Amino acid sequence: MDMLKDMNEALRYIEEQLDGDIDFEEVAAIAGVSEYHFRKLFSYLSGMSLSSYIRNRRLSQAAFDLQQGGERVLDVAIKYGYDSADGFSRAFRDWSGMNPSEVKNSDSFKVFPKLTFQLTVQGGINMEYRIVEKEPFKLVGIKKRVPIVFQGENPEIMKMVQSITPKQREQLQELRNTEVKTVVNASFNFDEGRNTEKGQLDHLVGSITTKDRDFGNFDVVEVPAGSWAVFSSEGPFPQTLQQTWAKIFSEWLPSSHYELVDGPEISFNGGFSNPQKVYSEIWVPVKEMKK
Repeated sequence: MDMLKDMNEALRYIEEQLDGDIDFEEVAAIAGVSEYHFRKLFSYLSGMSLSSYIRNRRLSQAAFDLQQGGERVLDVAIKYGYDSADGFSRAFRDWSGMNPSEVKNSDSFKVFPKLTFQLTVQGGINMEYRIVEKEPFKLVGIKKRVPIVFQGENPEIMKMVQSITPKQREQLQELRNTEVKTVVNASFNFDEGRNTEKGQLDHLVGSITTKDRDFGNFDVVEVPAGSWAVFSSEGPFPQTLQQTWAKIFSEWLPSSHYELVDGPEISFNGGFSNPQKVYSEIWVPVKEMKK
């Protein structure tokens, strides 16, 4: 895929700049996408944040330099962006389990290889998508900052759902004046660690509405007009929904002509009468990439 080729070219540029300043606008330009999209796509393809990758690569290169024994610890620290030998030594020790001064005389030391992206498309679920244009709308409900969970149900989100009173449910139901007549889940403001289950995100449980009124104590997120990639799937819940999320970012995005834009990522489900055959939709805000 051309996009993966461009991503690998961007990684090559980063590799050449490990001992200098990395211009992330240049990284994004090489990849042919926005910096926002590059960081998200990198995280989904690699399973780590871009900053973590660069940190690990710099410490790995520092280990090689120290093993050769030609530079002082302070010189290596400065070379790879640390202000002091102490700060570098702490980071190096946390990463490798040994002090920088011990590397030269060690028979083995930790390394972190350079990444190269390859696209492997795997089966397992059927996933259909369409690109739609939507007018501005509002997400109205209850919002909370929660930890990221990949597998199974998120206990913090389940607590949010259970905290909604019968009266609030009625109020949220009355607000739904679009084609979506059910409860929606929306995630946004992700931490960089979203792909290692160490980060957090803002999550809203509620309704989609275009009404203009006082929403009382409910949280409100204004969503501007724009393009959305809408994915539909059917299967065991929540496994199929979570597999669809993973495939969107690891398989669909690299092979599509679209990139993410900043905004809420929305999902909702159909009935649960058969937990092994639950219909789900995912909405992801996107824009077409320039040719």
